[in-house]
Amino acid sequence: MQTKPVISIDDVTRVLSAAQAEANKQNWPVAIAVVDDGGHLLGMLRLDGCAPIGAEISIGKARTAAVGRRESKAYEDMVNGGRTAFTTAPIVTALEGGVPLIADGHVVGAIGVSGMKPAEDSQIAKAGAAALA
Repeated sequence: MQTKPVISIDDVTRVLSAAQAEANKQNWPVAIAVVDDGGHLLGMLRLDGCAPIGAEISIGKARTAAVGRRESKAYEDMVNGGRTAFTTAPIVTALEGGVPLIADGHVVGAIGVSGMKPAEDSQIAKAGAAALA
């Protein structure tokens, strides 16, 4: 039998708080979602001023990064590079802003951010992910 680390609710809170701090510092109204390694939602924030759709998109980005074990930007790059068939892949939100959460070399979940430009969403997600390291 193999063992691996899992994300705790304290980890989720720390990741969400760090991402929210970065968003607040930049004055960017976003939605932030954290999922486990199976893509199941563990925590989500929609900051004041963020459009309601941002909540669903942030969850999709996080789920994509968790089950794909890579940043959601990789899928966006594939689609933009001509592999448009990836737009039909199950559970893939091919938009930048989803970042895996890694502990001891294992993907334990992911964070997804939506509401700003792609690089800005990613900046916030990476700030959240850094809180787990």
